Amino acid sequence: MIVGNGLLAKAFQNVDRSNVVFFASGVSNSLETRAEEFAREKNLILETLAQNSDKIFVYFSTCSIYDSSKNTSLYVNHKLNMERLIEKQAASFLIVRVSNAVGFGGNPNLLLNYLHQAIQSETCIPIHIQATRNLIDVDDIQKIVVLLLDSNCINTTENLAYLHEFSIVEIVEQFEKIIQKTVQKSLVNQGQSYSIHLNKAKEYFLQERKDNKESYLHSLITKYYS
Repeated sequence: MIVGNGLLAKAFQNVDRSNVVFFASGVSNSLETRAEEFAREKNLILETLAQNSDKIFVYFSTCSIYDSSKNTSLYVNHKLNMERLIEKQAASFLIVRVSNAVGFGGNPNLLLNYLHQAIQSETCIPIHIQATRNLIDVDDIQKIVVLLLDSNCINTTENLAYLHEFSIVEIVEQFEKIIQKTVQKSLVNQGQSYSIHLNKAKEYFLQERKDNKESYLHSLITKYYS
């Protein structure tokens, strides 16, 4: 059972399972401040849990909780509250904290979507040269979650992120190589980075030989934006 119709929800359509709820209908904008949007997700979680108490409840949270510039935001606090709610209410659950998912479509505010649109419209991009982001292919998210379920990783929380962080400069330069276009940019000496501890995700990327940082970034942008 899949709840939602966004980027993550679509990624699980071909691996849907009758004994699992893939809950991917939460607040997607990390800048969200409207109380009614947070309440909507909470109410839908409670309703879905009540109607599917016999199923494993998979909840997609966020790795932004590790970002010191965001971990006091309304969005992050809401996600943590939903994690605690699910831990208390669900008989069986799997919470996956996802970094920056990359795929077809999705929220236009997602980093790569924003950069691609800015490049296409020839908009000058302000680049915080000290900032990094962890990008992960939505197809890898799907495969790792399936591996976790198949290995009975239940009633636990896992970080789903790539092995390395990418600087915004690296990402924009890779866009330039692939689309063969010089990007208008303004360099700003600001930005933050943070690391994400990995367990099963690390094992997956090493086993799949996807540990080359530049190659992974190149494949992401080529796959979804070229």
